Amino acid sequence: MASKENKAKKNPHSSPKKQPGGWKAMPYILANETFQRLAIFGLVANFMVYLTRELHLEQVYAATIVNAWFGFSNFGPLLGAFISDAYVGRFRTIAFGSVVCLLGMMVVTLTSWMTPPPCTPEQLTLGQCVRASNSQMAVLFTGLGILSIGSAGVAPCSIPFGVDQFDPTTDEGKKGINSFFNWYYATFTLVLILTQTAVIYIQDSVSWKLGFGIPTLCMFLSIIFFFVGTRVYVYVKAEGSVFSGVAQVFVAAYKKRKVKYPSQEEINDGVFFDSPFCGTAVSSKLPMTKQYRVLNKAAIVMEGELNPDGSRVNKWELVSIQQVEEIKCIARIIPVWAAGILSLTSMSQQGTFTVSQALKMERHLGPNFQIPAGSLGVISLLTIALWIPLYDRFLVPALRKKTKHEGGISLLLRMGIGMVFSVLSMVVAGSVEKVRRDSAVSNSNAPISVFWLAPQLILMGFFEAFNIIAQIEFFNRQFPEHMRSIGNSLVSLSFGVSSYVSSIIINTVHHTTGTHDHQDWLTNDINAGRVDYFYYLIAGITTLNLIYFIYVARGYQYKGSVQVDLHDHDDVELGSLKG
Repeated sequence: MASKENKAKKNPHSSPKKQPGGWKAMPYILANETFQRLAIFGLVANFMVYLTRELHLEQVYAATIVNAWFGFSNFGPLLGAFISDAYVGRFRTIAFGSVVCLLGMMVVTLTSWMTPPPCTPEQLTLGQCVRASNSQMAVLFTGLGILSIGSAGVAPCSIPFGVDQFDPTTDEGKKGINSFFNWYYATFTLVLILTQTAVIYIQDSVSWKLGFGIPTLCMFLSIIFFFVGTRVYVYVKAEGSVFSGVAQVFVAAYKKRKVKYPSQEEINDGVFFDSPFCGTAVSSKLPMTKQYRVLNKAAIVMEGELNPDGSRVNKWELVSIQQVEEIKCIARIIPVWAAGILSLTSMSQQGTFTVSQALKMERHLGPNFQIPAGSLGVISLLTIALWIPLYDRFLVPALRKKTKHEGGISLLLRMGIGMVFSVLSMVVAGSVEKVRRDSAVSNSNAPISVFWLAPQLILMGFFEAFNIIAQIEFFNRQFPEHMRSIGNSLVSLSFGVSSYVSSIIINTVHHTTGTHDHQDWLTNDINAGRVDYFYYLIAGITTLNLIYFIYVARGYQYKGSVQVDLHDHDDVELGSLKG
């Protein structure tokens, strides 16, 4: 017996969660997170400028690369989350992903030593520059691909691994989790501000080699910090394939599709299989609901389906109420997740055409300093940094008194408010671009100030402060606990899908809006194009998406908020979102 206990201590990765590491683990986790994000964002924050100015790619082609790579990088976390939750655990997934990220960043940094001959902005506009060769692009794509594989392991597991360090069944653990989220957002915003200012300035004004080398060094430091904390971490055991449990519910429900739903008397007699509640990662038992009631049939106990000890004979013919309710959680979340995708298309333009606008505007602060075009996103970040403390300290308490809601307002309402800001941002962006273009066409020697872009970036900051943060909390809270990594990966997946949607829209507009009389809206010279029309198009799409989101959100039932008392089945109303 003693040998088994010693073996368990020596192999923490296979041990169930017992004593939470709490704040003892936080310095290492937050340091790892900070340096890792500083590395990734430092590499990509100015990537549009790198592709157009250094590799001499056309604007649309560069935007397509950015969106395609960003999309691919955000699809990977779903696979990483599955591998983490089902097989190897979060620690090993993060460790592997971090090392692969470092390798990918080294390859991308190598491309800064392989750029084509330099050329002037005038030559670049006229298409007279030597473009990066196929071999140079192959090295770049290889580095980006490796980086995406590494991010697939780190992105979905970072937040859940931090949450794992606290015991959610205690008040101290709950407070620790809330504080962790606050610190996570704070360090996240700090990192983005640093990358949008200092790192981009180095890339633009000093050296791209140094500008890429610093993030690569940060990635190396993040790995060091992560492994230093190995002895104080809590390790949650992987519980096997979560998708097999999902499949079991659907298979069992299909096999029992013709079974009559039980009467009240049968329900009182315990017709549903309510297995003993256990598990290392699950901290709360879900109540039975009427929503998607057809799935409840999968938990109906038929003759011969239970062993004498009360266990199931076949897991593919009988599932527990807990399994059924977990599937319902996912089914409720998917429509909300889908609604969040199109709202992010407006955010995608901030790293592409907003940068292109800034390159054509007056960016000088004084006679000697010029604001890097890629640094303008810091306006959105400062908006977030200033708004969140104000919101948490003053507005939430005031709203809590009125609404009696713990967060002041619901997560879905916060997401919806963010979507409104997303629409407004694109409308303002279109108006500003018309002013900028008219000024450039009428007097090319006197471009307007880059701070004309501030209003749309401030509105985009409010979008992120309301919508993105609410999405992260929503998926972490509403997904079943043992699927938390998968739930967290949905945020990345939203960004990935939105990047591909944005790329499709860009290429469609590029190839359909040009005629013999005028160039297309997104031509390489934005003064000859109509980027303002493109922004209005995005505003229209996000408006339609907002209407869809309102419809979905009004029918959503929060996890555990509506339950069926097994002894009072007929007195509970059917959920408003039909199954």
